[in-house]
Parts: sequence; C-alpha cells; structure tokens
Amino acid sequence: MNVQRTLLASAILSALSTLNYANAQVAAVPTAVPTAVPTAVPTAVPKVIVTANPFGKSEGDQILTPAKILSGDELRDKLGGSLGETLSNELGVSASGFGAGASRPIIRGLEGSRVKMLENGMAVSDVSGLSNDHAVSADGAVARQIEILRGPAALLYGSGAIGGLVNVVNERIPTALEDKPAGQLEARYGTVDRGRSASGSLDGAVGNIGLHIDGNLRRADDYKIPDNRVPGDPASASGRLPQSFTRQDTLGAGASLIGDWGHAGVSVSTLNNRYGIPTLEGSQIDQSQTRYDLDTLLNKPFGGVESIKFKLGYTDYEHAELDDENKPEVVFANRALETRAELTHAPLAGWHGTFGVQTENAHFSALSGEGGPDTVPVTHSTSNALFVVEERDVGPVRVNAGARLESVKRRPVGNVERKFDLGSYSAGAQWGFVPGYSAGATVSVAQRAPATEELYSGGPHDATQTFDIGNADFKKETSRNIELSLQKVSGLVRWKANVFQNKVKDFIYGNINGALVDEEGNPGEELLQRVYEQADASIRGAEAEVSYNQHGEGLSLRGFADTSRGKLERGGNLPLQPATRIGADAGYRSGALRAGMSVVRAQSQDRLASFEQRATPGYTQLNANLAYTQRMGSLDLTWFMIARNLLNDDIRLSTSVLKDVSPLPGRHFQFGVRTRF
Repeated sequence: MNVQRTLLASAILSALSTLNYANAQVAAVPTAVPTAVPTAVPTAVPKVIVTANPFGKSEGDQILTPAKILSGDELRDKLGGSLGETLSNELGVSASGFGAGASRPIIRGLEGSRVKMLENGMAVSDVSGLSNDHAVSADGAVARQIEILRGPAALLYGSGAIGGLVNVVNERIPTALEDKPAGQLEARYGTVDRGRSASGSLDGAVGNIGLHIDGNLRRADDYKIPDNRVPGDPASASGRLPQSFTRQDTLGAGASLIGDWGHAGVSVSTLNNRYGIPTLEGSQIDQSQTRYDLDTLLNKPFGGVESIKFKLGYTDYEHAELDDENKPEVVFANRALETRAELTHAPLAGWHGTFGVQTENAHFSALSGEGGPDTVPVTHSTSNALFVVEERDVGPVRVNAGARLESVKRRPVGNVERKFDLGSYSAGAQWGFVPGYSAGATVSVAQRAPATEELYSGGPHDATQTFDIGNADFKKETSRNIELSLQKVSGLVRWKANVFQNKVKDFIYGNINGALVDEEGNPGEELLQRVYEQADASIRGAEAEVSYNQHGEGLSLRGFADTSRGKLERGGNLPLQPATRIGADAGYRSGALRAGMSVVRAQSQDRLASFEQRATPGYTQLNANLAYTQRMGSLDLTWFMIARNLLNDDIRLSTSVLKDVSPLPGRHFQFGVRTRF
C-alpha cells in the first residue's frame, strides 16, 4: 500500500513539474474530455464516440443501441463514490445501494449478472454481480467516459447481458500520441462524510510509444443521515450511519506502440478497497485486485478488412468479509483470463459489421474463513463464444442484427458439472420518416447460463446476513424482449420515448423464505435462509426524456420519467424493483461560469415480493452544482461546488436489501478543484 501511494504521489509531482511549459490545447485532450473554455464565445461540442459500439458511432447515432455517455464536466458533476451512485439518475438506471462502498447499476429492473460490467471493453471479472454488498472494481474517478448500452451491440460482450452493459473507459492503453504531456488532476472534500479524494492521470509519449499513468486516493468516514437509521425507531443509530466508511486506492499504468498501422499496448492496475457494510450487525469488506491487459489494433491489414482487434485481460481478484474483530468470515476469490478477437469488415453487399470470438476461463470460490461450510465451492468455469453484429441502410430504414453462440461449462469441486449451450439473437430497424425524427423497433432473444453461486451456493453469506442455497439442476434463462422507440434527434429541442417488455423463461432469483438458520444451516436465529429459485417472469416499462440546448451556451433544460415493473408469471412481484421516477434539470453556461440544478421525485414502491415486508416511501432529491474556470498561466483551473440532497430528505432505495436500516446520506456539499493541461 505504501509503495502504491509513493508511485501515485510521484506521478502527480511529475505532472505538476510539466505545468510550466504545458499548453492547454483542446487538441491535446482526448475527445471524451472537453476542455473548459473561459470565454464567452460559444464552443462546438465534439462528438463523443461509444467505444463499446462495434461501429464506433457517436451517442447521437445509437439508434438500435440506446446509449448514454457520461464524459467531461457532466461526468465530474455526477461522479459518486460508487458506479451505481454515479449513474443512478440516468434514464432507466437505478442503483442497488449497499452503503457508500458498494452500489451497482440496475438497468430497467435487471441487476447482477444480467448487467455486464466492462472496463475498456473487457469484463471487470470481479464478483459484484453475485451480491449487492460487493463493490464494482472499475474506478469511475479516473474514467474518461462511462457508457451505458443496450441492444444488439451488447451481444459482442456476453449472452447474459440481457439488461445491457456499462463500460468504464479510462484509456489506460494509449491509442494516440500526445505532442506534449497532457492530463488532469482533481481534489475534493465532502462535508457529509469528511471525504477526501485526489485523482489524476497523465499521458505522454517517447517517440512512437504512448505512456499513461493514473491513480485515485479516497478516504471517507461514516456519513451523516437525516434521521434515525431505522424509521420510527429512536433507539436506532442517528447522526452518522455506522459502518458506512470507505478507504480506496487505485493505480494504473500503460504503454503502447502507436503508428498509422494501429497500436499494440499493455497495462497493469491495482485496486485496494476497504469499506463498511451498514447492516445492523455491521461488518467490513477488504477488497483487492490486480489486473493485466493487452490491446492490439491493426488498421486495414488487407483488402476488405477495416480493422482487426485482439484483447487479453487477466484479473486476480479477492475480497474478505470481516467480522467485528477483523477476522475473515468468508473469502471470495476469482482468477479470470479473457480473450477477444474482432474483425470489422468493409461494407459487403451493403452490410457493414463485426464478427469475432471470445473466451473466458475463471476459477471462482467463496470459502469459509472459520472452518464452517463454504458459501460456494471452488468452481472452474469456461466459456467459448462466436458473435457477429451487422447493419445496413435500406432507403430511409437502418437495419441492425446480431447473433451470439456460446458454450459455458461449470466444473465445481465436489458437485455436479454442468454445460449450457446458449444462442442469443437481436434484430431491429429504425425509420427516419422525416428529417430529424425516427421510429424504431428492436426484438431480441438472449440466453444466460446460471451463475456459479446460483448453482452451487450452500453456506453463510455474513455481509448480507443470509444462508444461501443454490440448485445445481437449474436450466438456462431465456429472455425475449421487444422495444419500441420514437425520437427527435436534431435541433435545440430533442426528445425520445421508449416502451419495452421483457419475458424471461426460467428467471433465477433469490427468495428469502423466512426461515432462520445458524452458520451451519441448522435451525437458529443468526441468518435468513435465501434459496435460489426459478420461475417465468416479465418486466415491462417505459421511459421518456425531453431536452433543450443540452450542451450549448446559455440556458439548458431537461425533463425525464421512467418506470418498470417486474412480475412472476405464477403471481407475485420480483424483489427489489425500482420506483417510478420523474425528474427535471436546469443548467446555465456562460463562458467561464457553469451552474445547474436537478430534482428527482421517486414515488413510493409498494409492489413487493413475498418476503419484502415494508413499502419504500417516496422521496425528493434536490441537487445543484456550480463551477468557475479561470486561466492561471498556461493552466485552466476549475473551482467547483456540488450539493446533493439539499432538502435533507430521508432517502431509501427500493432496490436495496438494506432499505430499512441504511438510508442514503443527508445534505451533502463537495468542494474541489481540477485542472486539465
């Protein structure tokens, strides 16, 4: 840990030493991170490219893959302590909410392994999809942009991503050479948790070798809450929420050989994260990860081929769930190797597309640290897949289709080996019926193999206070989804509306059946028994958004609403479903000054699963931000203030298993400064 801090400090000092001669040129900054311009002259907003899209389209071109891209000032304003918090107010996206340290995005009511988490287009290979108390290992503090995708393009990354995917792009492996050192530094302080953070990145070049280094240090104490932690119970904790602290360090570095032919590079990164779990019993998680990546791109290697990509990633992940004496109760570990090869061909008979192969090889376990039953045995999983995504224009209609064939094997120690053959398909069309307006439809069939924990769990999970029981006889999930959309994509006023229905055969979910057991699974009073079950389910919903001058100078406005509902076909509701929301944003930009305010109203959520006891009350979340950019020598310094939950409302997320004992933070102010050079 000391070595890591020393390396990061050295990198920041090195960056500062270049500031005397670094010129803040827009051309030296990646497209995804626009440079603030402290003048009153309106500036053109560059297109932000969706790196996870096979065709490299901008956000506005995502017709069959509804996408949201957070980058630049918008990303920095919305940045939270976790990925779920950062994305929680995007259209159709909510968060799981397991304290400040762990919060995963939920897309249209789907979570866990149904929403794939990527870093630079490769799986993060952590275990955040297994349970809400596990933090996502991708660090948003050093991200250049964060992408949310759904639809055919998601098939490139996994058959199980029926809810979509989130890609955190940090450009750790450089793909372009910088004329001069370029980067950014940022420091923040938060009042609600005495949070201190410092992050930065630096890009440079030596000859035709691009270099990159980034890092983040974050320290936050238990955060303040508006009222008692348990509603209506004055005897429960108040003031600060126990076990809501976080301590996180990340460090990454990469190098790449770059030329007109493409690039070839490698990177390495480390993560150390310790955070509290705010259950009534209280516990902590000590998380660590080391990751190695290789990325190669060949431009136009021969006729008819636009590019060939090859990526390799190896992840060594571990976290221990600690008791109040800092002794490990359960140790989760995952060692994973992933490879991807993609070929993008030139238009052929009007079709333009990408096809390729992907392999994954993982060793996962969740073993007892106390000599009791293991939560999940050591399991070796392999996956081999072929995929293709193609698109073409037929008059005013754009057609897009994708397919993925995949074979998944799970080989546990001391249990039944399973093999699943998966086929996933997606197709859609969008019709530009008049300039600037379009209507579209997408249909898809996606299959998912049961996750290791869903098949083989058989032990205590202390951080969630459950005893988990899987079923080795589970079938594969099959999702059939249809989505209709209508949108206006040009002019100062833009809008879009989506409706969707997703029917899932053999949907797997955890059912807390009310039984109380001990650490051995025998009748007791320590843990709730959670049994994984399988039943047909459906999720349907709608989304709408309208905006005015969203990225221009002067006044900007936005309004949105989203709703979804998940039900079991045999009767009853899916657990932990998001509340219906409506929200509005207002912003103002004028030269060096930027200000904004947003309000989100979430309705009460009383559509409960059989084991959920209380409806989640509605809440109103009012946020604001203010920033001013000034020129100091050759630098642009941006001073900013971000306010969250200005009404100090008692906010509890219906998507959180801790909603009855863990409210979100109260009124919160962040103050900071950042520079780009």
